[in-house]
Amino acid sequence: METIVTFAIPILIGLLLLKLLTTPIKWFFKLVLHAACGFLCLWLLNSISSYTGILLPINTTTVLVSGIGGIPGILVIVLLELI
Repeated sequence: METIVTFAIPILIGLLLLKLLTTPIKWFFKLVLHAACGFLCLWLLNSISSYTGILLPINTTTVLVSGIGGIPGILVIVLLELI
């Protein structure tokens, strides 16, 4: 019985540490994926700007707002640009 506990405790601690270390990495890759989608949306909007007249700057702030906020985020950026 003591042998099982001796091996189980380090394994459980190792699994807990692995879980704690992989969670921020998952968040980072999720943020990168959302930022890439936001960049793509802004690039598509800017590519048709000759028809719409809306030209938005592509920088870190606008990419993250459009990536995390989605279409409402892009609408907020457009409204701020019009003001």
